Amino acid sequence: MNQPLLELEHVSVMRGDRLVLDDFSLRLDRGQHTAILGPNGCGKSTLIKMLTRELYPLYREGTRVRILGEDRWHVHDLRLMLGIVTNDLIQQCTREYTAREIVLGGFHSAVGVQPYHDITEAMETHAAAILDRLEIGCLRDRPLEELSSGEARRAVIGRALVHNPAVLVFDEPTNSLDLAATHDLRDTMRALAQSGITIVIVTHHLPDLVPEIERVLLMDRGRVVKDGPKREVLTAGNLSALFGRNLELLERDGYFNLW
Repeated sequence: MNQPLLELEHVSVMRGDRLVLDDFSLRLDRGQHTAILGPNGCGKSTLIKMLTRELYPLYREGTRVRILGEDRWHVHDLRLMLGIVTNDLIQQCTREYTAREIVLGGFHSAVGVQPYHDITEAMETHAAAILDRLEIGCLRDRPLEELSSGEARRAVIGRALVHNPAVLVFDEPTNSLDLAATHDLRDTMRALAQSGITIVIVTHHLPDLVPEIERVLLMDRGRVVKDGPKREVLTAGNLSALFGRNLELLERDGYFNLW
């Protein structure tokens, strides 16, 4: 239980001929709810793709990617430990899969259920419990195209929960959601954080940081420029420098916003 969930040390990642992550380091402990905040183009999406093994870091002296104390993972096994909800995945859920099929697809690291997938009674029971937990159990047999954007987003979160991951990573979680769906999703993230799952929110949108977030990293041009307790990092000066604007920081009920 005391072993770090995630250790990234001096990680650099190239995309084409461009260095996108530059000497990036992060240690994440169990229960340490963390946000990674930065402008578009700072390397956030590359970080997510590195965690999912779509991209790999450069081999350099001192570079290390360690998850639960292990330096090497089979990709399938890694996905059991890290639940990742990305916009790339959400965009793949375009066929007439039902909410139930989207969740069940998580057992096979797939988008939806295919004819060759073996779906057991235990999987069905677990998927039904997750849908109820996310308050969309009554919509289990509806195709995603008939759900609101917020309901569909919760189905994709359910897919990430099927293996009871130690860490749940949200990539730009409220992207394309309307006001009501955004509010509901933030309530869902808060409930998951309070349930014992360690959550990481990767975003450029400050109000995505639910009150349970305790630690914030600010990213700019592929590097961590600030890292520490939320209230020490989230200052008007730090955020003005990060986004290149003279900003005023406001807080209400544990949420922060910028003007």
